[in-house]
Amino acid sequence: MHILVSNDDGVNAPGIRVLAQAMASLAKVTVVAPDRDRSAASHSLTLENPLRMVPLDNGFLSINGTPTDCVHLALTGWLAELPEMVVSGINAGANLGDDVLYSGTVAAAIEGRFLGFPTLAVSLVGNHNKLENYATAGECARRIVEHLLVNPLAKETIFNVNVPDLPLSEVKGIQVTRLGARHRAEQMVRSHDPRGRPIYWLGPAGAGQDIGPGTDFYAVNHGYVSVTPLKTDLTDHHALDGMQHWFSQFRLVPV
Repeated sequence: MHILVSNDDGVNAPGIRVLAQAMASLAKVTVVAPDRDRSAASHSLTLENPLRMVPLDNGFLSINGTPTDCVHLALTGWLAELPEMVVSGINAGANLGDDVLYSGTVAAAIEGRFLGFPTLAVSLVGNHNKLENYATAGECARRIVEHLLVNPLAKETIFNVNVPDLPLSEVKGIQVTRLGARHRAEQMVRSHDPRGRPIYWLGPAGAGQDIGPGTDFYAVNHGYVSVTPLKTDLTDHHALDGMQHWFSQFRLVPV
């Protein structure tokens, strides 16, 4: 068994060390991750600059690119022995609801799925600067992967796992959830550089809006691990029939 591990917080982030150690109890592990924090890189690829792979003393491989670059390079250009699974994380902070559209952690898992591998994205939910229980997230990831090895699901399913920042003994269990949603993000924060020129910082993410029972927000807020199955098909299937009728009356060129 061979597992590829990546993330978006960077190759030196504490979460990826814990995750690699947790996966090592199940399989051979290869870690390929960005050389720095690439949070919110989403599914971006580096197109105009070459990628360089630098081996670190701990055996991890550092890439001067995005999380998607890391997984793509490992699976299509570098690994002689391909893995059976891609696991991304442990992200420092939530990837709940709308977050999955921005998340480099989730994007790394999606890239693994695009290339035909079962994938898992793992995040630790709490105060970004005071996270304490990476070990809990690592153990939860280990148990989920162990269960997947015995009871595999369809390869097109991407598991988005969010773990509350609690000791394992205080986690109430696992809930299978749907994505919730946040309120719109807060306003950009305007400031000035040392020369007095205006600069802008991205405002905080919006608070939870759709956070009721059944959502990933609700599960984590109530002490459960949230596991949300994702897929890459963004088609609004419910809208197809209505749009077909709407376009049946549409003329691109006036008669």
